[in-house]
Amino acid sequence: MSGAHRVTPECIDERGYPGGMPAVMLLTKPGCHLCDEARPIVESVVAAHPGVTLTERSILDDDALREEYAEDIPVVLVDGRVHSTWHVDADRLAAAIAKAGVTA
Repeated sequence: MSGAHRVTPECIDERGYPGGMPAVMLLTKPGCHLCDEARPIVESVVAAHPGVTLTERSILDDDALREEYAEDIPVVLVDGRVHSTWHVDADRLAAAIAKAGVTA
């Protein structure tokens, strides 16, 4: 897992900040058992944070995403930055969402 990866504007057109809340993206691909395990965890954490958006994208639908993350899925991004790969820790994701939603 590398925290240095960042989704570029070519991959995602908009970060989706409804009301200034953070955006979460789950990168997956069909047939990925780790993705199937991560999905309900991510959905549950996001559901507990009203206003946070969740988008799921298959890396197979985007050449740049497939090239960048083929060996890392599932990938969870919070506001366009890699939060986790392969496995999702619900408490850690909740803390990242809370931190991302704080305005200075």
